Amino acid sequence: MARKQPINAEIPASEPVDGSPKAEAKAAAPKPKGQTKAKPVAPKTAKRKRKSMPGALKAIAGLVVVAVVFLVAAVLGGGDSNQNSGKPAPVSAPPPEVSEEKQTPTAAAAEELGYPSFATNNTTRVGGSDPASTAAGVALAVFPSATAAQRPAAVTIVDEGEWQGAIAAAVLMAAPVQAPLLVSADDDLPDATSQALAALDPRGDSSTKGVQAFSIGSAPAPEGLKTTPVKGSDAATLAAAIATLRDELLDGPPDHIVLASEDEPGLAMPAAAWAARSGDPVLFSGAKKLPAATLKALKRHPKVPVYVLGPSSAISSDVVREAAKVDKKVRRVSGEEAVENAIALARYSSGDFGWNVNDPGHGFVVARSDSPLDAAVAAPLSASGTWGPLLLSDDADTLPKALREYLLDVKPGYTTDPTRAFYNHVWVIGDQEAIDVNQQAEIDQLAELAKIGGES
Repeated sequence: MARKQPINAEIPASEPVDGSPKAEAKAAAPKPKGQTKAKPVAPKTAKRKRKSMPGALKAIAGLVVVAVVFLVAAVLGGGDSNQNSGKPAPVSAPPPEVSEEKQTPTAAAAEELGYPSFATNNTTRVGGSDPASTAAGVALAVFPSATAAQRPAAVTIVDEGEWQGAIAAAVLMAAPVQAPLLVSADDDLPDATSQALAALDPRGDSSTKGVQAFSIGSAPAPEGLKTTPVKGSDAATLAAAIATLRDELLDGPPDHIVLASEDEPGLAMPAAAWAARSGDPVLFSGAKKLPAATLKALKRHPKVPVYVLGPSSAISSDVVREAAKVDKKVRRVSGEEAVENAIALARYSSGDFGWNVNDPGHGFVVARSDSPLDAAVAAPLSASGTWGPLLLSDDADTLPKALREYLLDVKPGYTTDPTRAFYNHVWVIGDQEAIDVNQQAEIDQLAELAKIGGES
């Protein structure tokens, strides 16, 4: 199959100034699942009914957990090969030294945090029962924390009711700060977050200026940790404050700025993964008006290129023209709907901006388009390991056609030697009610290495 051109290849380098926006802004997108606070910046949504995992998969998951339990037991209590060998242990053997390092979470805790809940050859699911559990699972996947070297210097706490602040805070996962996101709820830290904090045990370092935690918006400061709060009266102001903190921590201006929709969460979600990978801050705009806080933030860096993420129905041409008065280098990356918009950014390349993932050999992250908080907490997976863009599915049971075609387009293959081929790996974010295992199985098949051509 011939590889397609990027979806937005025909879009000009800069936004055409024709004075005719495509359409009015769409209605506010659904509120992400698990959200409990009613905030003016967070659209509402109906809570999905939870699916149960098929019996076969429960059995597989059970076997995985049992295996991990035995492995942990072998590591923590084993090492005594003489116990069943009939040979006495050396009398002179000194007792093992007590390590000051904390152990990683037990198998039971890992299962509760949702990592890993189910894996295939080419996919791994992080599917907690709520955003806090998913965030904790992602954080521990990226930072196993068995030793001090595997721990982050700091963590970022975001409130489950403030998805815009969470997406903007993903930039704090970029090097050198690399602070994974954890989730608070109702001004408190859920058990999953507390467990993850205990395991991650951030200590602060020069990259964080000694800070151990960043609390964003309404999120509380973790008890006992040196914390920097970041506040904002609305989504745009909070994002601008995060961008200012980013400049202080990274000691300089960004290479680019991403302008996302504050009203359309599905269209803004891909910005989180890119921010974590690149260190480019995310600012927010309404459909027809550029907020004063965003305009002020743009004026701080008038020579930094701005990339508008999403179609003109979400961020109008009038807004683009207003931004262009500050910076002439304003470009749009877009797809009409959330699924296509994420693919557009995954394919896009302009200088050193954009993933430019148009061939095999990459990591990917797939989440539901109506769960913007999942995009934020999964961002560390795009800035570590197999590094890759966020892709979106808009249905629990069915893989969207556009996503299927894109994954098929970048499907890896080999002619003679599979061990010398490129491979794809996909992280699946969310539980059964978000993305069904049948859809995960189809994603796995599309990511599977395939033989190309006849027999050699």
